[in-house]
Amino acid sequence: MVCALAFAGSALASPADAASGPVVAVDQLPRGQEVSETVIELAGWVVATQDSQGYPFAIMDKDAAQILVFGGDGRLRGAAPGLFGSAVGDHTAPGVAGLALREIPGRDRTTPAGRFVGGYGPSIDAGRVLWVDYESAVSMHPTATGVPAEKRPQRLASPTPDDNRVTHGCINVSPEFYEQVVRPTFERGGVFYVLPDTDSLEDTFPEFVQSRETAQRGDTRRGRSAAR
Repeated sequence: MVCALAFAGSALASPADAASGPVVAVDQLPRGQEVSETVIELAGWVVATQDSQGYPFAIMDKDAAQILVFGGDGRLRGAAPGLFGSAVGDHTAPGVAGLALREIPGRDRTTPAGRFVGGYGPSIDAGRVLWVDYESAVSMHPTATGVPAEKRPQRLASPTPDDNRVTHGCINVSPEFYEQVVRPTFERGGVFYVLPDTDSLEDTFPEFVQSRETAQRGDTRRGRSAAR
């Protein structure tokens, strides 16, 4: 499935990009784990409509605990498991960005859903970080062993997404994936698409859903014409 995404992204790239040679995507997803049709369609829509305006982008599927990273040319750079907020939900609680981690109530330890424009910037206690959404204090960073009882590296390495909800809202990836894919791809910023847990896809990405429904209606009409 990752290979198919890489091919699709390459096909949507410009001739100049294609001339630069093939891009080998880093694939850290567990063996046999599929990427959802929604993620594939969203990636194609972002490239086709230039919704990221030529910037690199990432699509994050919280339910599947997957992170897919694309370059500004639309080509897949890598896919890997991720850790997300321990609370199921798509909201950002008022004032949560100003709280210390230990002060965030369990119900508000969410990774918000939506489209975010982010990039590297300073933080109060972690130096320079990759902000996915600065307003809600959500960043993407390599997982660490700061709290051994949380077993974050082990959760990240497990073959299923069932145990990947453990953070205070930030997004964790393996140190290898961060250094090989995330850091070089987003050095100058990018766009981040986080799929919802409980909110509807239509409310989260209305333009994408509208485009998909229009395309489906067109396919239905063509099918009826062919049947005649």
